[in-house]
Amino acid sequence: MILVLLGTQNNSFHRLLEEIEKNIKQGTIKEDVVVQAGYTKFESKNMKIFDLIPREQLEQLQAQADLIITHGGVGSIITSIRKEKKVIAVPRIHEYGEHVNNHQIQIVENFNEQQYIIGIEKVEDLQQAIIKAKDFKPKKYEINNDLMLKTIEEFIDKI
Repeated sequence: MILVLLGTQNNSFHRLLEEIEKNIKQGTIKEDVVVQAGYTKFESKNMKIFDLIPREQLEQLQAQADLIITHGGVGSIITSIRKEKKVIAVPRIHEYGEHVNNHQIQIVENFNEQQYIIGIEKVEDLQQAIIKAKDFKPKKYEINNDLMLKTIEEFIDKI
């Protein structure tokens, strides 16, 4: 099963769902597709689409998914890679009215460079990313609590 996460922001990401639909029709995607669409209004006979999903149900779907395709939101990416899932991330782009700025481009690039995900900037590259995902071995995401604690302690010491 492929899980698509579009987050909860009040912006549409229609472009990504159109590209997923295209890949289903072309046969690149053969698995069932479940979508947490948020505010993206999209109708499809080929995908099971929910506006918002309760956290517990979302976590179950993430655990069951073989592949997660997500927008470039840090929360969606981190919760997915913590579950050691293969993730394709596509940033929302300001010029398309999908976000207030282009910060998701940097987020996706950063996680991609560290080999946690397959990051693409253009939805047109989704087909190649799906093919690449079959053999992709994501780097294991580890939380560095020691670094976080040291940073907090240094901050407190400065106060």
